[in-house]
Amino acid sequence: MSDMTSQADAPRSPGRPRSTRADEAIIEATLDLLAEGAKIETLSIEAIASRAGVGKATIYRRWSGKDALLRDALVNLKGTPPTPIGRSVREDLVLLLGVVGRNTDPRSEKIMSCLLPEVNRNQDRYELYQGIVEPRRARLREVLERGIRTGELRADLDVELAMALLTGPMLIQRVLRWHPELDDDALPERVVDGVLEGIRAR
Repeated sequence: MSDMTSQADAPRSPGRPRSTRADEAIIEATLDLLAEGAKIETLSIEAIASRAGVGKATIYRRWSGKDALLRDALVNLKGTPPTPIGRSVREDLVLLLGVVGRNTDPRSEKIMSCLLPEVNRNQDRYELYQGIVEPRRARLREVLERGIRTGELRADLDVELAMALLTGPMLIQRVLRWHPELDDDALPERVVDGVLEGIRAR
């Protein structure tokens, strides 16, 4: 995807400082339009600019195209994952799993439910989704790799498989509400403890 790279951190030439308020207005306009039912493939820069109260040129000075803007908007929607504390693998895994599938922004459920069906049908949407979730996977991966180094976890641990074992139950329960009798608040600890039985060092 040619325009997936965000322009938010690109070097700027000397001149008038970029408006943070405009950045926020553009991101919010993008998310509002998606939450209101605009489809990703038909959402236009013109519509986003109109909602944000800016010109199209203002958007193109910040992002290389719609996909780059969408990625930044969706990352903003999901928020920054928590930072592992580092005292123990168990504690950090519970912390990270606590936010899997849980969204504080009321627009998130509407937007993600429209995006996810496209992930398996459209390569661009798949790459967009991967750009959103990889930073979260990276933190989980760091905790597991640290656990191997400290001897808390098995030396032969398949880290990528362990991540799937940890996040899968959280997603199926919180996104699909698969089992109504499971305690959502206690679920991160129960999942972590269950998986740790198989991956901790003996």
